Amino acid sequence: MTNLITIEVPKGKKVYFSSDNHLGAPTKTASLPREKKFVAWLDTIKKDAAAIFLLGDLFDFWVEYKHVVPKGFTRTLGKLAEISDSGIPIYYFVGNHDLWMTNYFEEELNIPVFHKPQEFIINSKSFFIGHGDGLGPNDKGYKRMKKVFTNKTCQWLFKTLLHPDFAMRIGHYLSVKNKLISGDDDATFLGEDNEWLAVYCKRKLTQKHRDYFVFGHRHLPLNIKLNKNSNYVNLGDWITYYTYGIFDGENVTLTEFKN
Repeated sequence: MTNLITIEVPKGKKVYFSSDNHLGAPTKTASLPREKKFVAWLDTIKKDAAAIFLLGDLFDFWVEYKHVVPKGFTRTLGKLAEISDSGIPIYYFVGNHDLWMTNYFEEELNIPVFHKPQEFIINSKSFFIGHGDGLGPNDKGYKRMKKVFTNKTCQWLFKTLLHPDFAMRIGHYLSVKNKLISGDDDATFLGEDNEWLAVYCKRKLTQKHRDYFVFGHRHLPLNIKLNKNSNYVNLGDWITYYTYGIFDGENVTLTEFKN
């Protein structure tokens, strides 16, 4: 985890959080209405945003080569560029579907990219923010798989041995088959004692206090009170719920975008 980052929210401004768009799933054509809705949301919030956090899996599959990036999603990338160029900071956290994101967002859009959870102080409130994959108990199979996917040698072999067109086709096929996109497990609240990210947050609280833990990945909108002064917030997704988080300088709430 990198150094603590501090953000001040001016009066009348807000901080926004979004996660799990999975643009391109199940096809680019099918996801286009969802992309347009997300861009409309960005247009709405840019009017009073002090900062925007995107907590991963914006795309259903994303891999960058030295001189090649995935085709498509021009509306989203253009809007992010516009907002970033206007001076509103955007922070991106890679998810399990965009583990191979490298420096394109940083160089082209001036959006810093985080590969691990990061701690922020926003208006004197402490935030622990990340995508959420591979944290907490269980999920050992995915944790082993993530080690392979993030291994530099494995990444080099994938990019070197496979033509980008073929590699993207394979990656997209496997991503769409991933049940984390729309599986039944994501539709059911497991109870506070069994929600593994809530368990992870409670464990982290034994080491250090945080006012808010904010994650994506789970695809289910959740706002769980961990103790008197700390909450775990999961942002939901832009597939089923179209929910996002708002920090007004004092509290974090979840809201559905209706457009």
